[in-house]
Amino acid sequence: MERGGEKGGDKVPRFRGKKPRYPLARDVPCWPCSVAEAPSPVGAVGTAGGAVGTVEVVGDTGNAGVHLAGCPEQLRVSRQERYYRSFRRSRAVHSGQSVRPASGRAHRPGRDILGLSLLPEDQLLLHRRGVPSQLPSLEDRAAADPDGGSPLPQPRFHVNINGFLERGRDHELQFTVGNELFHLIPRHFVNVPSRPLWYTVDQTPVLILGGIPEEKAILLTDTNFKDFFLVELSIDSCWVGSFYCPQASFTATIYDAIATESTLFIRQNQLIYYFTGTYTTLYENNHSSERWVRVLANECIKRLCPVHFHSNGSEYVMALTAGKNEGYVHFGTITDGLVSFKLLPRDRSVCNAILVDNCSITWAVFIAGDYNLLMLVEIVGPTSSKYFQVVSYDLVSDYLVVLYTIPEFIPDARGLEFLMILGTESYTNFPMVPKGMSYNPYNNLLLIWGNFLLQSFNSENFIYLADFPKELSIKYLVNSFRGDMAIVTENEEIWYLLEGSYQVYQLFPSKAWEVYISLQVLQQSSRYAPNETMVTLFYEDNKLYQLVYLIDNQQGRLVKRLMPVEQLLMYQQINNEYVLERQGSHLTLSFSNFCPFTVMRLQELPNPQIYTRQERYRAQPPRVLEPWGFHSENSLAVYQGLIYYLLSLHSKYDKPYAEPVHDSTWRWWKNKKQDQEYYFYLASNWRSAGSVHVDMTSYEKIYDLKAENELPERIFLDKGTSYSFSVFLTARKPEVQHGPSFQVLSPVDLAVVLADPDCIEAMVKEKVLVNRNSVLFWVTLSDKRSCFDQGISGHHLMKTSMLVNVLGSSGHCFQNTNRGPRMQSNLMVPVLIGCPPGKRLAFDITYTLQYNRVQNKHYFDCVKVDPEMPCFLFRDIFYPFFLIQDLVTGDSGSFQGSYVLKVVGGGPTLDTIKEYSEEEIYRFNSPLDKTGSLIWTTENTTTTEDLAFNIMSHNSLGIEWLCLENSPCHDTIPHNIFAPEFFFKVLVSNRGVDESTYCDYQLTFLLHIHGLPLSARRAFLILLVSASLFVGLVILYIVCCLLSPYMVKVCNILRWKINSIIGLESSYTYSTPSDSRAFSRSGTVSWRSSRLNSRVVYKGAEENKAET
Repeated sequence: MERGGEKGGDKVPRFRGKKPRYPLARDVPCWPCSVAEAPSPVGAVGTAGGAVGTVEVVGDTGNAGVHLAGCPEQLRVSRQERYYRSFRRSRAVHSGQSVRPASGRAHRPGRDILGLSLLPEDQLLLHRRGVPSQLPSLEDRAAADPDGGSPLPQPRFHVNINGFLERGRDHELQFTVGNELFHLIPRHFVNVPSRPLWYTVDQTPVLILGGIPEEKAILLTDTNFKDFFLVELSIDSCWVGSFYCPQASFTATIYDAIATESTLFIRQNQLIYYFTGTYTTLYENNHSSERWVRVLANECIKRLCPVHFHSNGSEYVMALTAGKNEGYVHFGTITDGLVSFKLLPRDRSVCNAILVDNCSITWAVFIAGDYNLLMLVEIVGPTSSKYFQVVSYDLVSDYLVVLYTIPEFIPDARGLEFLMILGTESYTNFPMVPKGMSYNPYNNLLLIWGNFLLQSFNSENFIYLADFPKELSIKYLVNSFRGDMAIVTENEEIWYLLEGSYQVYQLFPSKAWEVYISLQVLQQSSRYAPNETMVTLFYEDNKLYQLVYLIDNQQGRLVKRLMPVEQLLMYQQINNEYVLERQGSHLTLSFSNFCPFTVMRLQELPNPQIYTRQERYRAQPPRVLEPWGFHSENSLAVYQGLIYYLLSLHSKYDKPYAEPVHDSTWRWWKNKKQDQEYYFYLASNWRSAGSVHVDMTSYEKIYDLKAENELPERIFLDKGTSYSFSVFLTARKPEVQHGPSFQVLSPVDLAVVLADPDCIEAMVKEKVLVNRNSVLFWVTLSDKRSCFDQGISGHHLMKTSMLVNVLGSSGHCFQNTNRGPRMQSNLMVPVLIGCPPGKRLAFDITYTLQYNRVQNKHYFDCVKVDPEMPCFLFRDIFYPFFLIQDLVTGDSGSFQGSYVLKVVGGGPTLDTIKEYSEEEIYRFNSPLDKTGSLIWTTENTTTTEDLAFNIMSHNSLGIEWLCLENSPCHDTIPHNIFAPEFFFKVLVSNRGVDESTYCDYQLTFLLHIHGLPLSARRAFLILLVSASLFVGLVILYIVCCLLSPYMVKVCNILRWKINSIIGLESSYTYSTPSDSRAFSRSGTVSWRSSRLNSRVVYKGAEENKAET
C-alpha cells in the first residue's frame, strides 16, 4: 500500500530493511546506567488506579543554534505520571498521512526518518502511561495564537505506551492480544458503516476500533491513528446460544470495543472479553493477561456502554443484558488492572422497581461524581405500545426513581429553533425513537438522541432542538467535552452542535463540503479521493478528526484527516447570506456578516501554570562537537539518558524535609557547578568526551511561563481562589446616543454561563470605550467555598465549567490565522474544584532549626551529625514549622493553617522503627490519656471536636517531650556512653481542622531526638554499677601497690629458674654409642658440678641482697 505525501501527493517509500542514517532516540539502547531506572510508584496522583501524565518539550526561540527534530528544548511534566522505560521501534501500518516540518521538508510521520534534517524549533509531546514502549511520529500542530499564530508550525511527537507488545524469541516485537495482519482488504472498509471510538478520555494510551465485518480483528493504535495495526484477536469465538439468549445468527465481527488505561474490552455476539496490558510499574502488582479473558460467560450481553471519565482511582464499563437478567446492568470496575463486575440494581430489577412487567434497558450513563446511574428504559405497555423513561439509580443508597418520561411523538416546533417540553405543546405524527444518551460532567448537559435531540441541564427539564430533521436517525455522538460535539446519523451524515446554543449545523453532505472538496482537488491533496468511506470520527486536542478509507488509483489506504468545521461553517454562512444589489447597470454581490464584533481579544491573563498545574522543565539537547553538526547515536543516547534521569529526579522529588532550593534539578548539578568552566573550556576546544557537550544550565525547571492571550485548557480552583481576565470587543455597528452622558449603545453583550452556580460565581464589569467603538469586560471567576470538603492533591476533584459567550455570535464569528479559520466567541473552560495537583506539605527544617535556636538560646546536634536529619534535644521545647510547596509554580510559603500532630511510630534506631496501632496512637498522643503513656504535650488548649487530639498551628506554644512511664520512648537503653536517642515517626494532617484550603495535607517524617533521660531505677542501677566498678578499681590499685615487692621477688625467682634450666641444658656433652658408659659418667659429673655452682651463685646473690 503506497502512502502519499502532503506536497503534491508524492509517494514516500517505506525503507524496508534499511536503518535510518540518524535514528531517533527510540532506536538507541537505553542509557546503560541508573538514569533509566523506573522510579518508585509511591506518590503518583491524579490517575485511575495508577499514574498518567504528559511531558511537553517546547522549542526555545531565543536560542540561535540549530537543533535536531525531536530533540526538544523545554520539558513539561505533569504530576500525574512517573514511569518509563526505553523506547521501542514500532512496526505499525502507516496511515498515509504526511506532515510538513518547520524546515519545509515534507515527510511521512513514520517511525524511521531517513536523512533526518535539522529544524529550528520543535516540540515533543509525550503521553506516558506506565511504561513507554514506542516513540511516535512527528505531528504538525501549532499552538493557538489569537493574533494568527506563530509564523512557523510547531511539530510535536506523541509517545503512548503500548502495553500489548512483547518481545518474541527472535527479539522481534509481537502483540499479546493476537496476530498482526499486514494487508488491508477493501471489503473490510468499503461501504462498511462507521462506528464510534470509545475510550477513557485523557487516560487511554492505546485505542481500539472494531466493526470489521466477519473478522475477529480490530484496528489498534498508540498514536491516535497517525499509524495503526490491524490485529486478529486470539479469542475462542464461542457462541453459547440458549433459550434465554436467542441469537439469530453467528458472526465473527467485533461490535463493541472500549479501551481504558490498561484494559481492552470487546463484545462478540453475546460474549464479552477483556485483556489487561503489561504495565509493570503502573501498579504495585502486575495483573497483565496472558490471553483474552471471557467474563460474564453465562450472561447474554447485548451492548457495552462506555464511561468516558475515570473517578475515585478506577475506571468503569457497563454491560447491558438480555434474556434472564433483562432489566439489570453489569457494572464493571477496573482498579489497578483488576476487573470486577457486579449486578445493579442490587435487590430487584429495574422493571420491578418501576412497577412494569416488561422492560428493557437501551442505554446507560454513569455519573461518577454523584455515584448515579442513568438508564434509558424501553417499556412495553399492556396494548403492546412502547414508551421510554429515564431512570436514575443511586449506587450508594440503592434508590431508584423515574426522572423523565419521553414523549411518544416528536413535538411540533412550528418554525422555532428549540422548544421547551412542558407537556402543553402539540405533537406531530412522527414517533420518538430514543437510541442512546450522552452526558458531559463539566456542564451537566444530558442529551437523549435518536431521531431527535433532547437536552437538559438538570435531567428533568428538557429542550427539544428542532433544527435536527426528524427523518434522520442518529447512530452515535462524538463529544469533545469542551463545548461542541459531532453527530453521525445512520446514513453517515455529519452534523455539528455547539453546547449552549440550539442550532444544529449539517457538515456533510452539504454545499460547503462540496466547495471544500473542490478546493482540495485543486491543491492535489492526497487526503481526499472520489471514493472514500468514513471509518470513525473522534476528537483530539479539541479538533475533530476523521478516519477514512480512500481508494485512489485502485489502491486503498486508511487516512486520518482533520474535519474542517470552521471552514465549512464559514462557507455555509457565505452561501446562505449574500445579496445581489443592482448599482447602475451591473449587479453587486454583498455578504451579510452576523458576527456582532470585528475584534475579540483576551487580555490581562495571569500566568497559566498556577491554574493548569503543568510542570515544565527546560531540557536542551547536548551540543554536537562535529564539523557537520549532525546528531549521532551517541548524542541521542546521551540525550535520552539525560531526559530519563530528569524524569527520575522529578518523580523522586517527594522528600518530607524541604530542601534549600525548591527545584528537583538542584541536586543534579549542585556538586558539579565548580567544574562547569572546565567542561566549557573542553567544549570550546572541541575536546569533550565523545564529541558531546552537556551544558548544566540547560536543564532547569521553568516557573515563569507567560500566558499566550488565550484561556487555559483547564482551571483548578482551591478554596476561595479566583481567576481573572478581560475581554476586549470592538462592535461592528455602534449606535451613538447624545445626551447627559455620551455613550455607545452597542449590541455587544458578554455572557458568562456557569455549570454549577452554587459552587462558583462570576463577576463581570463593563467599560465602554466610546472613542474606540469598543467594550472592555473584566471577568472574575471565584470559588464559593461551599461544594467541596477536603481531598488529596489532585484526587476526587469536582468537575464544572465556565462558558464565555458573546450573545448572538455562536457559529457566526471566525478569526483567520495562518493555520486556517478559528471559531471565536464561544469559550468553554473546564473548572476543577478541589485540591490542585502539585501541592504538598513539607517539614521546614531550616526555619525550625533557626527558630528553636533563638527560643531555646542554644542548639545541640547529635554527636554523629546527619545533614539530612538534624537532631533536637529532648529537654528543649520543640517548635515545628511547615511549608506549602507548589511544585508547579515554585512558590513556597509557611503553612498558616491548623493541623493535628501525631506520633505514629518510632524506635531507638532506624532499623527498629515500628508502626503503632490505632489504640497506641491514641494513648501516646491524646491529652485524655490516663495510662501514663503520653510522648509529648503542649500548652495549647485547642483540641478536635472529640477532644481526642491537640490542634496545632504555626503560632503554637511548642511541644514538650514527656516520654512517660508507659510510652515506648521511656527508659531507652543507651548503646554507648552518650545519652539515649529515639526516632519518632510523626504524622501531620490538617484534615477536619483546617478551613483555609480544600487540600487534605498529610506528611509523615522522621524526627531524631537525643538526650532522652533514663528512668530512676535504671539511673540508680547504672550509678550503683559505676560506683562499684570505681571502688573495685581503687581496691585493686591498693592491693597491687602492697604486693609489688613480693611480686618482684617472685619474678626474680622465676627468672633465675628459667636461666638455670637454660644453663643446665647447655652443659650437656654427647659422645658416640660405643662409649656410652663414659658418656653417662661424664654427664653425672657435669650435673653435680653444675648443681654445686648453682648453690654458690645463689648464696652469693643472697649476700649481695643483704648488703644492699
